[in-house]
Amino acid sequence: MNRSFSSVSRSWVLALGVSLSLLSGVAMAERAPMPPLPSPSGIDFPKNLGAISDGTQAQSQPANSPQVGEKFLWNSANSDPYNFVSIPDKEASVLIQRAGEQWRVIRNGVITVYGAWLLAIAFFGISALFIIKGPIKLHAPLSGQKIKRFNGFERFTHWVMAASFIGLAVTGSLILWGKYFAMPLMGGVAYGTFLNICKNIHNYSGPLFTLSVVIFFLLFATRNIPGQGDLTWIKSFGGMFGGKHPPAGFFNFGEKIWFWFGMTFLGLVISGSGFVLDMIVPFMEVQYIRGTMQLANIIHSSASILMTAMAMGHMYIGSIGMQGSSDGMMTGYVDATWAKEHHELWYDKVNK
Repeated sequence: MNRSFSSVSRSWVLALGVSLSLLSGVAMAERAPMPPLPSPSGIDFPKNLGAISDGTQAQSQPANSPQVGEKFLWNSANSDPYNFVSIPDKEASVLIQRAGEQWRVIRNGVITVYGAWLLAIAFFGISALFIIKGPIKLHAPLSGQKIKRFNGFERFTHWVMAASFIGLAVTGSLILWGKYFAMPLMGGVAYGTFLNICKNIHNYSGPLFTLSVVIFFLLFATRNIPGQGDLTWIKSFGGMFGGKHPPAGFFNFGEKIWFWFGMTFLGLVISGSGFVLDMIVPFMEVQYIRGTMQLANIIHSSASILMTAMAMGHMYIGSIGMQGSSDGMMTGYVDATWAKEHHELWYDKVNK
């Protein structure tokens, strides 16, 4: 959680760069000829809904003509609008969903390809930063004086969220990309069994991640409200311009961006779409039809990949990327030298 101004800015520059790469990829993909996107539900309802219930829509088609009968039969099966069925499940009347092919193109094209590039750029960018510059050192020796930064419950919540997120990221990556490298090595049967285990871990870890995000938000929201020092942090871009860390409170502005956008916004988007995919959305009625699941899958995958890329920078700065940054979440205490250098406004407030 503890990061210096300049290091945080580097991670955000990295995140911005890879985000632009993703947007570029999307733009490139949009240039390729693609069929029209599906409606939000994935199903284009016919205007005359009354014709569905009594089957007149299907009966009105010229299926009886031998010249067009074969074409009509194929169009009836390969269509998004409902045809007639005598069972309650109206979606069963759509044998082949055309919108499903459009979802497949987006998932296996934009998300799979450009998502992999985004994570690869983030990983190798952070690795290059560590190899070239090494960890960020303090400018003064450690004082030995300890200042309490996090209590036990705050650290427990953080580590539950971190563990569940890592589990979700690993299993989610195997679900999305595993067929390209794991299945050739394991074989189809073993990979299928392994993927089923990953799916169950993913599904049961999801609610735990959501709960930890909500608790973490309640614990730290007030400390992430924009305040004194944030404007200075923005003007100096976290200390990149001027060579000096701008004074910051308990969290600097870069950490606040991660809290509000990375953890809270993306975390809740991932949780909400994951609940739809698990079909466990509480307090409201959701139609778990194919179109809904496909839209939820696109949102879930895109938000998860973006959050994973940003989390790489967060984990790097909070561990090996900065001297003393892991102490707060590991022990609950930080050295006074670290506190004064990276969070001077908070340090002054504590020592009044």
